Amino acid sequence: MFWTKTFIPTLRDDPADAELVSHKLLTRGGYIRKLTSGVYNYLPLMQRTIHKVSQIVREEMDASGAVEITMPVLHPAEIWQKTGRYETAGKEQMRLKDRHERMMVLGATHEEVVTTMAAGELRSYRQVPLNLYQIQVKFRDEIRPRFGLMRGREFIMKDAYSFDVDEEGLKVAYRKMAEAYFKAFKRCGLEVKMVESDVGVMGGFAAHEFMVPVTTAGGEEVILSCNSCDYTANVEKAQSVPRMDEKPREEEKKQMEMMITPDMRSIEEVTEYLRKPAEKLVKTIIYMADGEPVAALIRGDREINEVKLKNHLRCLELEMAEPETIIKLTGANVGFSGPVGLTGARIVADHEIRSMFNFVVGANKDDTHIINVNLDNFSVDDWVEIRNAEAGEICPRCAKGYLEAFSGIEVGNLFMLGTKYSESLGALFTDEKGEEKPFVMGSYGIGITRTAQAAVEAYHDEKGIVWPKTIAPYDFHIVPLSWNSEKQRDIVEDLTGKLEAEGFSILIDDRDERPGVKFNDSDLIGMPVRIAIGDRGLKEGVIEVLTRHDMKMEKVPVEKAAEMAIEAWKAL
Repeated sequence: MFWTKTFIPTLRDDPADAELVSHKLLTRGGYIRKLTSGVYNYLPLMQRTIHKVSQIVREEMDASGAVEITMPVLHPAEIWQKTGRYETAGKEQMRLKDRHERMMVLGATHEEVVTTMAAGELRSYRQVPLNLYQIQVKFRDEIRPRFGLMRGREFIMKDAYSFDVDEEGLKVAYRKMAEAYFKAFKRCGLEVKMVESDVGVMGGFAAHEFMVPVTTAGGEEVILSCNSCDYTANVEKAQSVPRMDEKPREEEKKQMEMMITPDMRSIEEVTEYLRKPAEKLVKTIIYMADGEPVAALIRGDREINEVKLKNHLRCLELEMAEPETIIKLTGANVGFSGPVGLTGARIVADHEIRSMFNFVVGANKDDTHIINVNLDNFSVDDWVEIRNAEAGEICPRCAKGYLEAFSGIEVGNLFMLGTKYSESLGALFTDEKGEEKPFVMGSYGIGITRTAQAAVEAYHDEKGIVWPKTIAPYDFHIVPLSWNSEKQRDIVEDLTGKLEAEGFSILIDDRDERPGVKFNDSDLIGMPVRIAIGDRGLKEGVIEVLTRHDMKMEKVPVEKAAEMAIEAWKAL
């Protein structure tokens, strides 16, 4: 493909709204262009990468025994209402009315659709196991679209759905999908970790995410992994055991005492003013759970895990209480809430507080805290782990290793759904005994466009993108320094013929541009191997072959250029 015959609008400057390096590079490299917030055009180079990622995923899905179909993007709202997800999906779900005033949904996922189809077609245990998948555009009305293709409102995803007669069959399907995912991501040039995750609004009883570890700001999730066993979980799901040297020692209980803390609201301000360490404070955070007030208690130096709290409360919506609500409930402004004497709210406390003595809490009175508070000074409705696990703590699985933290980008997920959807939508089968039972289901997703951008976030340098060779738009980038030179054009034609005969794809920069512009653009768009042809080299009978990942350049004889370029590509 000639550069002038395709469409590669490269830019010199970063887009103003881009935060991640991958978003900047895909925009500058002429891969994507934003239409509106969270919605992008995929330009020719990006389209080729998306096609390659899709094809790798498709081949691994087929090899696993899954069968490709295509389901509608437009869904009747009533099937989502039957499963209860119309409410739990909330404002992130794209909704509209048709001309008959019927509510419709633009699908972000297809559990309801595939289960409704199964309910009409599958009747017997003999028709399963069955795994149906598709690669299709999805929609999600993100409250804050950002990071380019990472968190958009329209994206491409592979979603698969398995049907089995029992949990053992589901486990087999789940394992097959996990194996297929590892193979697919490896073929895409990505190293991934499979981590335990929360089931969220999908429901079910187990879930895992596939994460690409990154060292840049593109890591949207914190992952905790044991250095001794295979325990790995995202921060929403991870549990831990505090280190022995961090556990508070038992103390003799002291008398509670009110302390004036003028306008001291934050943990930092209170600890400095009272000369107490943060681990001697208990934060009281007021939430509204489906409209009901909840006071969550956690140690002052810890972060609350709202996913764990929401799961415990089994609520549809969990949000921080408004200042007016806090004043009405506690009698004090934000920053002075505490559990002593608090009424009208359910009190949920983290287990870590059980071992605390003589700690500090808000007094439910402006500019006031209470010191020397103990557990017999207030009551707790629920004891549950609601804090974030942290690096350095003891692994909850082996109790020997310590947790290490790294950042990652989610590119795939697996869910054991069980019978949540089949029961709601009447997807039933008759077993060997003639008894009617609901199918046991699994759901499995891979973000196609997200995987492409994750590769850029993981593989780039200060010059531009460094594509893994299997998903690069083109295998070779041929750069003649002067397209007006007939000799250079002849060599380009010869090289192209030889490379294409071996099944490789070629991008030829036939622009009338300065060599510096061509090289900068070549580095920016990141094809695996660049072949540069210039008059100076031709006088010596050589041309330059450069591998993008290490910028290693070798001058090779013209007559052996194709052969040696192929060797360089294969060595990547």
